[in-house]
Amino acid sequence: MKNTPSIAMFVAMSLLVMLSGCIEEQQSSYNGLDMGLGNLPMLSDAQTRSISPENFTGEKGAGGMATEGTGARASRELGRKWKVSPSIRIKAGTTFTLADIAGPGAIQHIWMTPTGNWRYSILRMYWDGEAEPSIEVPVGDFFANGWGKFEHVNSLAVCTNPGSGFNCYWTMPFRKSARITFENINDKDMTLYYQIDYTLTDVPDSAAYLHAQFRRTNPVPDKTDYTIVDGITGKGHYVGTTMCWGSNSPGWWGEGEIKFFIDGDGEFPTICGTGTEDYFCGSYGFVKPGTKGYMAFSTAYTGMPHVYKPESNPLKQPRFGLYRWHITDPIRFEKDLRVTMQALGWQSEGRYLHLKDDLASVAYWYQTEPHAAFPKLPPKDKLKIDW
Repeated sequence: MKNTPSIAMFVAMSLLVMLSGCIEEQQSSYNGLDMGLGNLPMLSDAQTRSISPENFTGEKGAGGMATEGTGARASRELGRKWKVSPSIRIKAGTTFTLADIAGPGAIQHIWMTPTGNWRYSILRMYWDGEAEPSIEVPVGDFFANGWGKFEHVNSLAVCTNPGSGFNCYWTMPFRKSARITFENINDKDMTLYYQIDYTLTDVPDSAAYLHAQFRRTNPVPDKTDYTIVDGITGKGHYVGTTMCWGSNSPGWWGEGEIKFFIDGDGEFPTICGTGTEDYFCGSYGFVKPGTKGYMAFSTAYTGMPHVYKPESNPLKQPRFGLYRWHITDPIRFEKDLRVTMQALGWQSEGRYLHLKDDLASVAYWYQTEPHAAFPKLPPKDKLKIDW
């Protein structure tokens, strides 16, 4: 019997040849912008930097130099270099600039642990000196914890880890500058530990800018689709949705269809989903097989980590937190984009029922600049969550 290679060995050898070809092709041009597993062997001239309360500017060789800060009292016998400034306090009604970076480069990871009311902490990001932010979202919603209560999220783009470690892995390129601010609209001071990891490197002409926009409607008007985002103009691709769904009815709430209106679509969209739980990649009401109860879950691309029963709040309102990342299936557009979701359930005799639910969302997308103006963020009393 001849000694022939197995199918597995053949596949492995083919992959190795392909990888070698990719490495050879990219060796002279790789800029370190995208550090996926396939690119980890690739060397580049990119420079790694990091901003935190121990190095507010990210300057090379300037970390841990503080002589005063929130840890000064704890380190008084040890002195400089011993965790003198691990965090900041942001006073009520004030805005703190977390990062002000000269480019070109890209933010690759953000970690933070905000205290206080997460709906009253507004995260904003500005690219290349723009006057209006490309990202404007309450901090909990940005990290898929929009109900203001911590739940573990285990996904590629965002993960939240015990006890309140918020992590973002969206790649955020910029060419001239990046500025990140954090506004505390609460009437109480708050504490923030944070670290912003980024690279200084050339940015390809084809790289677009990350955008994220928050919306809330409570309640959704009768027989009206909820708008996740509209008014997007330019070229880009849609990459994610988070939703806080507060059901104002005792029954099932997830029959509604998501719709993507692409490049001039009128009354009817190019993409129409088949149900809310279908869009978030579940099925049949997110019910755990063999039971009648909802099953919380969190995966690389989609999840429903928040499942709160009616007795958990004074409104007796079931609440759900969901996310869906379009990492492998981005929704591409050339000129414009609008995204809506129906609030739809069941009534007697097997008929659909429009629901007047409490819906909040964050839309995430990449696009060319300039971007269209965002609608004004809801006022404080419209952001409030009643627990």
